Amino acid sequence: MAEQVMDQQEIESSTRMTSVLIVDDEPGIRSFLQRGLQKYFGLVETAENAAAAEILHERCYFDLIIADIRLPGRTGVEWVTELREQGTATGVIFMTAYADLETAIAALRAGAEDFIMKPFRMEQMMASVKRYMDRQKMQRENFVLRRQVDHIFDKSGMVGECELIKNLCQVIKRVAPMPSTVLIEGESGTGKELAARAIHEWSGRVGSFVPVNCGAISAELLESELFGHIKGAFTGAHQAREGLFTYANEGTLFLDEIGEMPLSMQAHLLRVLEERTVRPVGSNKEVPVAVRIIAATNRDLSEQVKNGQFREDLYYRLNVLSIRMPSLRERLEDIPQLTAHFSKSLASELGVEPPQLSQADLACLRNYDWPGNVRELKNVIERCLLLNSSPSQCLSKPSLSDDPADSKSEGDALQLDQVEKHHILRVLEGEGGNKSAAARLLGISRKTLERKVQAWGEC
Repeated sequence: MAEQVMDQQEIESSTRMTSVLIVDDEPGIRSFLQRGLQKYFGLVETAENAAAAEILHERCYFDLIIADIRLPGRTGVEWVTELREQGTATGVIFMTAYADLETAIAALRAGAEDFIMKPFRMEQMMASVKRYMDRQKMQRENFVLRRQVDHIFDKSGMVGECELIKNLCQVIKRVAPMPSTVLIEGESGTGKELAARAIHEWSGRVGSFVPVNCGAISAELLESELFGHIKGAFTGAHQAREGLFTYANEGTLFLDEIGEMPLSMQAHLLRVLEERTVRPVGSNKEVPVAVRIIAATNRDLSEQVKNGQFREDLYYRLNVLSIRMPSLRERLEDIPQLTAHFSKSLASELGVEPPQLSQADLACLRNYDWPGNVRELKNVIERCLLLNSSPSQCLSKPSLSDDPADSKSEGDALQLDQVEKHHILRVLEGEGGNKSAAARLLGISRKTLERKVQAWGEC
């Protein structure tokens, strides 16, 4: 009995916020499946043939279709094949009382997730449904992990013990379990994404944390990236694809650099926040989503609203709760702890010994202005490890000098060039390929950065 209850809990967890369409010409089968499935799914619709199913499918989004193969008029395989040609990627479980090799091959070619013989027990159908929902969840999680594979996240959370950080952590823990939208403000490099991840980790949400940099994606691609698209929606859309909203379902979508989002996309985002549905590019159907939105910006959005660069209604919709990340200049007492943290993690990553910093080194770090905040401190520590130098030497040179007079010999110059290349490419990678952001962090112009990257053949 306990095992049966556990199975039901697993099924309910797997099928939360999902909708199912049952297509069968036998009223008894439709009624049997509808009664058995409606306790686990948010919406269960039925149709007696492909024509009726098509009307329902055009009107509503379905996460799963359960269809008989032999239907009056168009067969289930023919109808599903047409859906696939139109770009629909919804999973399908076929039912049939007539099994033969040719039928099975046709069902697989149509993209069947499973093939169930009639008569069947409800336990068999639920096992098939659960397998499909688990595969969907795993595919989405794998997609998110691939996006984050190069991102190093310290699960220990916020580093620092100053009052500003203590108060920040208290606010994060308080708001994390709530579904409200959060706007994180602060200078570049203060750790806004780390705060967003902490909110997600403490929220208890079962879905993934999906970050997206709104300033790093072109306006033409951002809509497809966020909402997905159907096959043939635009040139190059050879197959349907789910958007990041769908991958973040039951989780958190982190919209970094929200101030750089084009005005046209701001209107689409506002509609999603109000209606809790997304419409893939090229589709006429709404897809329901249960996503918690966290946005971040290093710009003054209120000023952008006044200048007509940001929608006022979206600003107030995002700014339900505002969290300000303090600059490193405001928390200089945390520098020893941050330095020790970065020294340990970076030394392990680079395979070198952690530096032994003296009180004079720490004083030098505390006396610096830190325009790049915590991210710049991390880069300075990495530079110290790469060059085996003291912070005082690394602070004065965000990137190594191109002046040949600074090198003692041709051999030393070649070695320094390699160090420079390694460091610049790492910074560029850390900024997700955003050359403007990397150039600002390195203290060089974007044109200089592009010239160097092109010379290395990395563009």
